[in-house]
Amino acid sequence: MDIANRDADGTEALYRRYGPALLLFASAISRDRARAQDALHQVFLTLIENGSLRQTTDKKAYLFACVRNAVLNDAKLRQRDISLDMDPPWFIPPDRDYAGEQNLRRELGDLPDDQREVIVLHVWGELTFSEIGHLLDISSNTAASRYRYALAKLRHSMFAKENPCANSR
Repeated sequence: MDIANRDADGTEALYRRYGPALLLFASAISRDRARAQDALHQVFLTLIENGSLRQTTDKKAYLFACVRNAVLNDAKLRQRDISLDMDPPWFIPPDRDYAGEQNLRRELGDLPDDQREVIVLHVWGELTFSEIGHLLDISSNTAASRYRYALAKLRHSMFAKENPCANSR
């Protein structure tokens, strides 16, 4: 097997392993699944064209950074806001609670961008706060704080939706 085929096989393995989390991350940033898919595919096409990630020490973090940059560059080119498409499934809980899932999607979409990014990177991207801090150019403590604030907001808004009597006191 020649080097080009091994690089392509390695790239495919990275795509299969990290693709869903990268797509979710790109969707959270762009708020448009089609643009997120375009950005993700562009990153992997560039990776295939330019060779492997052999010199990269943390491939996962590097891929998240590349996808983030691709989405942000696309947004700069388009210069318009688009809401997150709530129809495609983004996670599958063991017992589907469609109303709860829709509420969580809506509440996640209502979070400030910086908090939503950290939630997606930590929960679905499985990055540490240190990795998130490096990726977003913030301290790991700031990443952890954004995560805590986002969880508190989600917890408060979801509890209020599930228990409407809680706010009537």
